[in-house]
Amino acid sequence: MVGMTNSDKSTVASFGDEWERFDESQLPPAEAERIFAEYFSIFPWQMLPEDAVGFDMGCGSGRWARLVAPRVRHLCCIDPSSALDRAKALLAGVGNVSFHSAMSSDRPLPESSQDFGYSLGVLHHIPDTGAALRDCVNMLKPGAPFLVYLYYAFDNRPAWFRWLWRGSEIVRQVVSRLPPFAKNLTTDAIAALVYFPLARGAGLLKRLGFSASHAPLAYYSDHSFFTMRTDARDRFGTPLEQRFSREQIQQMMEAAGLVEVRFSERAPYWCAVGIKA
Repeated sequence: MVGMTNSDKSTVASFGDEWERFDESQLPPAEAERIFAEYFSIFPWQMLPEDAVGFDMGCGSGRWARLVAPRVRHLCCIDPSSALDRAKALLAGVGNVSFHSAMSSDRPLPESSQDFGYSLGVLHHIPDTGAALRDCVNMLKPGAPFLVYLYYAFDNRPAWFRWLWRGSEIVRQVVSRLPPFAKNLTTDAIAALVYFPLARGAGLLKRLGFSASHAPLAYYSDHSFFTMRTDARDRFGTPLEQRFSREQIQQMMEAAGLVEVRFSERAPYWCAVGIKA
């Protein structure tokens, strides 16, 4: 049953441990910009007013915030975990950010007060994702855009790919229950022994002129090992994970009060943006 706070304590603690361990400043700037562009490719920057104020729901270590803050007047970084301390360190000296130790169900910002918002890779780790979306939209002004990234249900993948995921899900359910040291050691091993060889193999296929569009972990073919480590920790170390089809995400976004919903047609899936009605 979903509690009043709409959160899973073990998942919040897991994210705190993850982002205390990984320092986003280690990510090469060029790669950070490229990944940022992948997630924000459909975000309507042109819609924002010159003095735009918005929020990053589930900011974690501040990986997105440090690239969004220079583009707006003020950014509210919201996170319930101890990762917020990492974000404060990463954004030290950035004068147009504020930090809020809260979760979506706390509605930490006034209703209809924000010019934009985004939540990337977070709301699928919340018990009631639809309710979390509604809480985020509640803080937006009418006409404000909201960008979300939710784990996809492999609805654009072949059947064998979905069966492969089901096998990995068994691994996740075991690894996510390990104590922090063992969990981190195991996810690092997964990054080294699974992510790295499959990603680089997909990259080789591309260079040889073959299609790698359905190759497992092809998304990471040009990403650093640091990114593979963080994403392996995120994927296999988090206790609560949900996945949604494109249709389900559209329905949740519309039920939350968003219109003109559109999706990115490129990985990572699914990134979607909508406008508060």
